Amino acid sequence: MRSHLLNGLTAEHYRSSVTEGVERVAAKLATTGRPFTGVTVDALSPRIDAIDLDRPLGDTAAVLDELEDVYLRDAVYFHHPRYLAHLNCPVVIPAVLGEAVLSAVNSSLDTWDQSAGGTLIERKLIDWTAARIGLGPAADGVFTSGGTQSNLQALLLAREEAKPGRAGWEEGAPLAKLRIFASEASHFSVQKSAKLLGLGQDAVVPVPVGHDKRLQAVALAHELERCRRDGLVPMAVVATAGTTDFGSIDPLPEIAGLCAQYGVWLHVDAAYGCGLLASPKYRDRLAGIERADSVTVDYHKSFFQPVSSSAVLVRDAATLRHATYHADYLNPRRMVSERIPNQVDKSLQTTRRFDALKLWMTLRVMGADGVGALFDEVCDLAHEGWELLAADPRFDVVVEPALSTLVFRYIPAAVTDPAEIDRANLYARKALFASGDAVVAGTRVGGRHYLKFTLLNPETTPADIAAVLDLIAGHAEQYLGESLDRAS
Repeated sequence: MRSHLLNGLTAEHYRSSVTEGVERVAAKLATTGRPFTGVTVDALSPRIDAIDLDRPLGDTAAVLDELEDVYLRDAVYFHHPRYLAHLNCPVVIPAVLGEAVLSAVNSSLDTWDQSAGGTLIERKLIDWTAARIGLGPAADGVFTSGGTQSNLQALLLAREEAKPGRAGWEEGAPLAKLRIFASEASHFSVQKSAKLLGLGQDAVVPVPVGHDKRLQAVALAHELERCRRDGLVPMAVVATAGTTDFGSIDPLPEIAGLCAQYGVWLHVDAAYGCGLLASPKYRDRLAGIERADSVTVDYHKSFFQPVSSSAVLVRDAATLRHATYHADYLNPRRMVSERIPNQVDKSLQTTRRFDALKLWMTLRVMGADGVGALFDEVCDLAHEGWELLAADPRFDVVVEPALSTLVFRYIPAAVTDPAEIDRANLYARKALFASGDAVVAGTRVGGRHYLKFTLLNPETTPADIAAVLDLIAGHAEQYLGESLDRAS
């Protein structure tokens, strides 16, 4: 079995095996005509259940044949222009090359003696991102598994910074006094983080949004004042630069001003909107982000990177000490005085992939402007889609996009019952997914069911959007027609 270990003796086997796999995937990408086959759980499960993992096939070609049957054929392909659902982007080739390199070398980015150059590359990319944000010379950060982990770590730092010496906080005070403020449209990881950090059920204070789905600064000021009046401790404000449902960007300058006034940690969740950091056209939409204490970025959303590739950045590198633990076998304290750069000193993870290499390869091949231009394309596409929806009497569109998300629903001319309209839209989404012709997402707005396009593929065209809208309308009309037949 040593013949399967990757080393100098098996380099040719490695080359031929990986090449065979790449050729299979390339063939699928070249011939896939739909984003999904429409396979059901009941159809696919028996094929996977029938595989005996204790009886290996022993041959790469045979395994790839089997993989075609249980995965490749029925995978959801984000590269297809009619995949319009979630925050999943098509990936750029330099990043895929980086993925192949990092998987083979298998560096672990926790300590210098496991990664060497990888440590310095990650640090260089953190510095580059912090400079793009404008956090200042004392900034630092670390790559993470995704936006949820980045938000958790940022709020951990905020919790620790809020406790000592703050007004309303005394020695031994319960964590239940701490409050986090986030808009009604913020990511659910804010609530999840509060729970993991041991805060009370009421720790996250939802702040209303306006018709544009942006946090209302006046409402935030009211909540901060009430918090102080009630003897509670404002721990953090989470502003969102690209909400998951609407792509809306909270008013960052106004929020930053309030945080400065009340002495509150400002975290900006820019997991989605971070692509604007490289944008040649729309960078100004992130004005105010430079005043944040911490920022979440997901390169695997709007930098066209493979999952996972994310980071948390902080204005003051010293705050990362709250995530530091020294283990004698790994990163003893003496290494600090010896100036040995261990990334585990900043991270919630120990063993960690060299995901930074993917972004490094992308920037070295394409440049930041190249990446940003791709993101600009999808933002422009979303505006064209909004114009299509706004002009189409069959649909109600919620808000003009700030990024690349469109939320809308089909409104039949002859039906006025909101619940029936909900069911028609839900049916249309499910029928479209089952057909495999396109994939769209859904959400709720004001208690009603809406559909969602998340446009992250520059290959998607306005004609694709128009065609999918026709498909949605057709499925909804079919449902309503059958509903009327059943009622009669």
